Amino acid sequence: MHPNKWLLFLGCAIPYRVSSYEISARKVLAKLDVELVEMPEFNCCGLPLNPVSHETMMILAAKNLAIAEQQNLNILTLCPGCAITLKKVNKTLNEDQTQKNKINHHLKKATLEYKGTTQTKHLLQFLKENVGIEKIKTTIIHPLTNLKVAEHNGCHILRPKKLITFDDPEDPQTLKTLIEATGATCLDYTDKTQCCGAPSVGINDKIALQLAHNKLSHIKQVNAQALITICPFCHIMYDTNELRIEKTFNEVYGIPILHYPQLLGLAMGIAPSMLAFEELRVNAQKITQQFAMQGTKDHE
Repeated sequence: MHPNKWLLFLGCAIPYRVSSYEISARKVLAKLDVELVEMPEFNCCGLPLNPVSHETMMILAAKNLAIAEQQNLNILTLCPGCAITLKKVNKTLNEDQTQKNKINHHLKKATLEYKGTTQTKHLLQFLKENVGIEKIKTTIIHPLTNLKVAEHNGCHILRPKKLITFDDPEDPQTLKTLIEATGATCLDYTDKTQCCGAPSVGINDKIALQLAHNKLSHIKQVNAQALITICPFCHIMYDTNELRIEKTFNEVYGIPILHYPQLLGLAMGIAPSMLAFEELRVNAQKITQQFAMQGTKDHE
């Protein structure tokens, strides 16, 4: 496996609903000398189908893994849900030969075979383990020393612990460390490891909005200037719904929701316009104006 060459798995939601995450991630990964390989043959990770058909989920995930094996490359994802699904299926099939044979029987129809030779990492884990904090610090041109932010890890990036071994779900440190590498201050707040509410939207959006409202209120209490996310669905829950939550609960937050690559990109000296800040629903001009004059014009 090539250490700096990874297959990029975008999943379903990011290309259609959160392109700002993809755009900013590509920019910062290029600065970190990571070569991304496109794989249009990838299909859905399978997670949305798990409640309906576990076997179908296994087949879809295994197909993605088998495609990566053909390229002899590992998979890099931006979505924690995709990452945990591919990790789980990889582990299950490697430990259960009967299940592996059953899944390969289906994959044979697509002239594919799952062998179990590739691995999947979410961007957060990749930056910690494969790039490293020290290398990231060497790319910082304009430290965000006057910026105070809060973090939101989300659920799938930390749980279940037996599959996610690079951080502690009860006291996560990776995202906080990566934020601090940019020079920004990462503030602690009440219930920071709680769910954003997005999984409840399809069942009871009132509960979902209440959960997001609780978190935004706690973030406001510590005077954070922005909330940093690393999950497309968490980002959508906050960024898309913040104005709705303000009206519903008679609150005013004005807290921009930034993807971590957007924060890192600012510190790297990439112009805000090249990091897709204009796609954010909650206006982030108060932040970008601090660094726009410093940012470079990146035409790559």
